[in-house]
Formats: sequence, C-alpha cells, structure tokens
Amino acid sequence: MKFFIDTANLAQIQEAHDLGILDGVTTNPSLMAKEGVKGADAIIEHYRKICEIVDGDVSAEVFSTKFEDIIEEGKKLAAIHKKIIVKVPMIKDGVKAIKWFTDNGIATNCTLVFSAGQAILAAKAGAKYVSPFVGRIDDSGWDGMELVSQITHIYQLQNYKTEVLVASIRNPNHIIRAAELGADVITSPLSSILGLLYHPLTDIGLAKFLEDAKKM
Repeated sequence: MKFFIDTANLAQIQEAHDLGILDGVTTNPSLMAKEGVKGADAIIEHYRKICEIVDGDVSAEVFSTKFEDIIEEGKKLAAIHKKIIVKVPMIKDGVKAIKWFTDNGIATNCTLVFSAGQAILAAKAGAKYVSPFVGRIDDSGWDGMELVSQITHIYQLQNYKTEVLVASIRNPNHIIRAAELGADVITSPLSSILGLLYHPLTDIGLAKFLEDAKKM
C-alpha cells in the first residue's frame, strides 16, 4: 500500500519524504489556500516545488465544474510536470472529463467519492485513482471503511485497474484498516502517519534499554 501525504505544506512533504515512506502527494484548493498560495502562477510554481521533492504522483485538483473548463484546466495542470495527476470531482461533467483525459493520455484521480456506484463510474471512465472519503462518511454516522471494503471487492471481481486511494484519513487506525482491506493507497495528514510510530510499550521498553545501558 502506497503512502501519500495530503497537504500543500512543503516542510511536511519534505519531512515525510525524509522519513523514507512517502510515495506521493494529494492536494486541493483548500490545502493550497491554507498555505497562502493564491493566483494561477503561484499555484503552478508551488506544484513544481512539490514535484521536486517527491518521487511519485502528485494530485492537482481542478477548480472547474463544467466539462470544457475541466478539460482546459486539467491540460494546464498536466503540463506542469510529468508527475501531476489531474484530480477531478465525482460529478457528471467530471466523469465525462475523466474519460476524455484517459483517452488523451492524462492520468486522473476521481475525488469526493462516497458510494460504490460512484467508484464504478470512475473506474469505467478510466480514472487511475478513486478517492473514497472515509472520514467524512464517519462524520455522517456511517462506517467509511465499509465503503472501502465494498469498492476493493467490486474492483477485484470486475478486474478494474483503478487504484483505491483512501482519503479523508483522520487517525492512524484508518491507515491500518485501509491496509487490511487491500487499499492500494492512503492519503493522510502527516500527524496520522507519524501516529503509527507510537506505542506506550515501545516507550517503556526503550526507557528500560536506555536505563540498562547506563549500567554497562
């Protein structure tokens, strides 16, 4: 299972890269705005900086919701760097755009997926990734990981090539559950990834080792 970091913060991307476990990055307009990146030129330059850090795919999300506008924006994003994956929302014109991008050699990540039916449409249109938002489903009172289980099962049965990219990760357990369910990728805040490091028994054991080492 690949690890993507869900941020536009260059320092966090570099930290995840230096940890040795980073496979890619996902971003969106909200994450860009959070870092104070505004304006087309600034956004393009920020994506270039991200691509220089990571070795794998970098999802760059379109702002548009109409087919023609999504295509034009997606072409500009894809032209920034070969690592760019055009991130397209799960809407009618988004599905049409994903098919167009697929036919024209541009890889896509279908985002804002909340049902198995949506995931099927994304796969049929040829998306490289489909992003179910497990945290937001949990917030609504349902089990987001149940959707991941359903999508991975359907994709295996139907031999779809689209990779399941679990998004809206809220905690380390989401990452573990995604791995158990056979997800291809998770995208997560750095805090949840680093949370996998910690266990109280590790801290206790390390303290004991260090204490004994002083006696040697």
